[in-house]
Amino acid sequence: MDRLWAPWRVRYIQEASSAPRNARDCFVCDALSAQSDRENLLAWRGPNAAVFLNKFPYNNGHLLVAPLVHRGRLEEFEGSELLGPLGTLKWLVGVLDRMMKPQGYNIGLNLGKAAGAGLPGHLHWHIVPRWDGDTNFMPVLGETKVIVESLLDFYDKLIIELARSTPSDV
Repeated sequence: MDRLWAPWRVRYIQEASSAPRNARDCFVCDALSAQSDRENLLAWRGPNAAVFLNKFPYNNGHLLVAPLVHRGRLEEFEGSELLGPLGTLKWLVGVLDRMMKPQGYNIGLNLGKAAGAGLPGHLHWHIVPRWDGDTNFMPVLGETKVIVESLLDFYDKLIIELARSTPSDV
């Protein structure tokens, strides 16, 4: 599906074409080891999970919740490694409710490449805020999705809102 306006995609296209990536590359682990959270769209670091903005969002407010450990299968997780990210999902729904007032959410994960996982080696959940009518004529007839706010503008607002609330169960 085309995007009507998505200037952040240029960087991805340039990086993807200029440097070969191998199977061990992981944008989550790379971002967690880097110092530039805003550049990596890393919005929050918790004891068991991290929160990212999706660089290629389906909707405004599309977030990713990733465990801190690099594992790609559910059965590889135990205790807080799995429960922490789930608590983070719960917390973020409340944060997005206050920020964006969505009428619903798509929340899920893709297990394995065949299921659509773009990063099959590092499990992560997607949180996509939804509104009645957000699937209008543009994606249906024009195969185009309208994203109304830049990633960095939303990132800055999200950082402020995350700082205002205290997560529990993470």
